[in-house]
Amino acid sequence: MFQKRNFLHLLATLIILFFNSNVSSQTSSPKKENRSKLFEETTTDSDYLMAIEKAGEVMESAYNDADFDSASHHLFGEIKRTQGKLDLILASLKDANPNVRNQQMYYTVLKELQQQLDEQNTAINLRNQNLEKIKGRFIELRKDKTLTGLLKDTIRRKQFKKEFANLKKRYLATDSLMTKNQGILNTKKRLTVQRKIEVSNALITVENKLEKSGISILHKEYPFLWSINESAPKKAKKAIKQNIGAKIIIEESVAAYYLSYRTGGLIMLLFVMTLLGWYISRNLKYLNANGYNENLSHFNFKYLNRGILIPVGVIGLSIAVVSNLYAPALFLELLQLLLLGFLTVLFKNKWPKVAMKNWIFLLGLFFTLCFLDLFIEIGFFQRCAFIIINICGIRYGLIQIKSLKEQLYIKGFFKWATVIFIGLNGLSILYNLFGRVSLSNMLSLTAFISLTQIVALSVLLKIILEIIILQIYTIRIKRGFEKIFDHESLSDTLKKPFIIVISYMWLVVIASNLNIWEALRSSLGSLLSHPNTIGSITFTLGNIVLFFIIIWVAHLLQKYVAYFFGEIEDENEEEINKRQHSKLLITRLLVLMGGYLLAVAASGMPLDKLSILLGALGVGVGLGLQNVVNNFVSGVILIFDKPIQVGDVIEISSESGRVKSMGLRTTKINAPNGAEIIIPNGNLLSQNITNWTYTDNFKLVEISIEISGDTSPDDINTIIMEALKSLTLINMNKTPQIYYSAISEEKYKILVKFWCSIYRTEETVSNARQVLFKSFKSKGLTFSA
Repeated sequence: MFQKRNFLHLLATLIILFFNSNVSSQTSSPKKENRSKLFEETTTDSDYLMAIEKAGEVMESAYNDADFDSASHHLFGEIKRTQGKLDLILASLKDANPNVRNQQMYYTVLKELQQQLDEQNTAINLRNQNLEKIKGRFIELRKDKTLTGLLKDTIRRKQFKKEFANLKKRYLATDSLMTKNQGILNTKKRLTVQRKIEVSNALITVENKLEKSGISILHKEYPFLWSINESAPKKAKKAIKQNIGAKIIIEESVAAYYLSYRTGGLIMLLFVMTLLGWYISRNLKYLNANGYNENLSHFNFKYLNRGILIPVGVIGLSIAVVSNLYAPALFLELLQLLLLGFLTVLFKNKWPKVAMKNWIFLLGLFFTLCFLDLFIEIGFFQRCAFIIINICGIRYGLIQIKSLKEQLYIKGFFKWATVIFIGLNGLSILYNLFGRVSLSNMLSLTAFISLTQIVALSVLLKIILEIIILQIYTIRIKRGFEKIFDHESLSDTLKKPFIIVISYMWLVVIASNLNIWEALRSSLGSLLSHPNTIGSITFTLGNIVLFFIIIWVAHLLQKYVAYFFGEIEDENEEEINKRQHSKLLITRLLVLMGGYLLAVAASGMPLDKLSILLGALGVGVGLGLQNVVNNFVSGVILIFDKPIQVGDVIEISSESGRVKSMGLRTTKINAPNGAEIIIPNGNLLSQNITNWTYTDNFKLVEISIEISGDTSPDDINTIIMEALKSLTLINMNKTPQIYYSAISEEKYKILVKFWCSIYRTEETVSNARQVLFKSFKSKGLTFSA
């Protein structure tokens, strides 16, 4: 403990002398000196005050620095929470079920607790070092000769009685605080070290159990099924009644601990799913309020039309299953059963009776299997029950499973799921007969989980696609586009990257239930993190893979970002939002640039090597990539300068048409004859461009007509204006113009000019001629055009 005697002896002397100021002291008269006092070195009262003030500042700063800050109190809170977690897991380990999944959960949690204790111990050491540095500040006062001289001079010290009283007060406060805080740190450190030892011992225990489990599932654990004596069934029945209650309590305590351990992550998942449900509900309410809710039937929604809670619950539970790979058996199997219950509600009244009956039968087998695995001791009864379930599973996979396949969105993966389901059930029977019961039980559970999980993931993919299509349709309605787009082809385009994700989720669930995921991940991690050297460049395979994954994701995002703004590839509306397309182009550019920069950073390439690469790239540009770089830079200029935008009707050289899309290298134009013209961006900037829709979408067109008959120009003008007003495609905001090129007796040559949409010019001119013909004919006049 920090004590006064550990301080500078000088300060202790200061306090002693201060309290014994009443003791008489003898002073000798100063000796007379022959030299002049003008050159004598003397210390003034001001110097003494400065020395005392400096000592006071040292004590004040020491007090402030010795006090625990908010970070220290946060550290103590973390230590307390860690101790609570450790107490719970150590208590659970005493009567823990030898279930392999539970032991894996213990191992993972203990590893994390060990890391937390190491970090907390390091933080405590840093604070102890800080206290030692504070003590060093007092030691520095020993070098202050002015303060030392004042302590020796008993007469002058009486003049600064008040100042020394303040020093004493500060000293005692600092001493008390440092003594108290150092005691707290020492207590925390002893507790942390003690808990580190407990964690190490617990890890050794769990590792031994896992090692034994690993050996036992590869070798014979129990007698062959046919060699068990006849009295075993009776003993098994008694054991079931005696042990089932105890096993329920054990599994419940393990699951409760894991639930408290993962509370933060589960709350975050619940919050995200709540936001998703609110977002879907907002879109549906908007469509319903504006009378477009019935149009959702055109999109063939299978799950969003059954409410919001169940589809969002399926998404959340699917994510929870994959994100809790090391959960205890009871917790994970409850998640699986809850997910299957949500799916059953979705399938109700949608699936045929045969398919629904087979689905319920599958759920019954799975529930029975989970109950036997968790709460029934391994014995003759359990082994026979497992074999019966395995036989029913094989029959199910060969006959009844076909009715489920027809109801799923993804049918390709279901074939592999069926093969795995039948194969694992067959192996489970074989291992069970020959005494490898742990391996048999593991294979049985994996078989049913792999089959039910592929059903859940297929539904998950369909729900996600329905949410995206709902978003696209809602945005289009808000923009004024009521046209129903081709959602089936769009779904086929969108589902490809999601299939990769759900395939990964499915394989991870299977591997974790087979107890090989951790080994696979470790092996793959070692392979990807192993450093490789080529010349002076050192790299890892993981950095290269991450580099290409980030680039692929960046290109995927820039391709699909338009869908979230209601844009689809085949839209061709006249009222296209050019400003929004410009924002999308800028967004795509930023996504690509950010993706490439992030990929380079993730690759771990040093800056000096990157400069060499850029130099080589510069040489390549100078030799043969001028056009590529020119087109790229031109594309960036076109995006920000906006001489043309998506939807514009342009003419360049001998080509004309409407701009369909703009990329960083080329621009696509739809010609009137249906051809798609691809023009490099460099050509667009280097040539003259006629943009018919730069300001608006209207074009001035003209019709030459001849009128014969007894009439006057005023009557002709009236007929023409009335006829043009009846056409909705003509923009009457700009007054049509009528010119007479020739007038003779009962014969007029006229040129009519008016504005119409450039996208429907030919249709408008044709309708105008027809309306003018009918109008003049009704007046008894001859019309020719």
